Amino acid sequence: MTEEDSDSVYTDSQTGEERSLPVIQLCGLVEELSYGNSGLKRETEMFEKYYAKLEMRDQPSWISDAKLSAAEFAQLKGRHKSKSRPGTERLVGLTVDQKLDLVKKELEDTKDEIRHVRANAERDLQHHEAIIEEAEIRWTEVQKAVHEFEKDILKTISKKKGSILATQKVMKYLEDMNHRRDNMKDKLRLKNVSLKVQRKKMLLQLRQKEEVGEALHEVDFQQLNIENSQFLEMIEAKNKELIQLKLASGNTLQVLSTYKNKLHQAMEMYNNLDKEILLRSEMLEKIQKETVQVEQDRAKAEALNRKLRKEMAEFRVPPVMMYVREKILNRDLENTIKMWERKVEIAEMSLKGYRKTWNRMKTTNEQLQDLPAGK
Repeated sequence: MTEEDSDSVYTDSQTGEERSLPVIQLCGLVEELSYGNSGLKRETEMFEKYYAKLEMRDQPSWISDAKLSAAEFAQLKGRHKSKSRPGTERLVGLTVDQKLDLVKKELEDTKDEIRHVRANAERDLQHHEAIIEEAEIRWTEVQKAVHEFEKDILKTISKKKGSILATQKVMKYLEDMNHRRDNMKDKLRLKNVSLKVQRKKMLLQLRQKEEVGEALHEVDFQQLNIENSQFLEMIEAKNKELIQLKLASGNTLQVLSTYKNKLHQAMEMYNNLDKEILLRSEMLEKIQKETVQVEQDRAKAEALNRKLRKEMAEFRVPPVMMYVREKILNRDLENTIKMWERKVEIAEMSLKGYRKTWNRMKTTNEQLQDLPAGK
């Protein structure tokens, strides 16, 4: 019986057994087989990729390290098929260590590809940033040149159309621009020469480093790995310390913000108290001035009071008969004043009559004097 016949017999027997199983178990079996097939498919793709890389690189030492041959790879492809057969003949597959080596090498290759892609992306990004920066500088220079041309030439031409001075200014401006461009070209050429020299030096240093790197042995690489692990541990410790410091810094910033708020409130309170103190000082000064004025008024009032008290103390009431005589004399004087006032009124009335008579006589006399002159 051939291999295909045995496979067909086994599959027929297996299908017969599966037909006797219930639907739930069949679904679980199908799911389990699909999960196993997907895992085997991923492993097969990874092994094929690694084998293709080995064929492209043509490095048999790596094949010996991984202990992978074409026959073993063929055995790997037929491993699942051989497991499903009931025969006693089983092909030998890869061990766990071999798979681990393959996975490690694949992981390292993937990391190298990622680093390479990242380096290319960073280089492209720097290149594009340099182009953008150069374009921005060029655009700034163009705007500056346009502004200077409009300021120095166009305004003059618009004011003096067809004048020789405007033409001379245009020619002078073009000569200045050419001179600046020549100077810039010389500077860029010198800079390019210096950059080429610097590039040669860097290439020479890189070549020397590569030659030194080729002379390194496995012990040096182990030492470098040990130092790298130590540095990684130090970096991890520093990162933890940095995280702690960041947390402490965050707490400190929170405390600082709290104290800043308190300080702000205290400053506002201080300003309010300062304003209130100023108002109270002005009020106190005003009250002191009013107090001084009141004291002066009180002193004046006390002096006047003392004077009046002294006058009251020194006042003596005259005798009654003297008061009666003075009263009679006062009444007589009042009567005399009234009599003289009456006489004055009568005299004024007589004076008014005399004035009227005098005015009438004066008018008559003037008329009599005017009559002979009229004749």
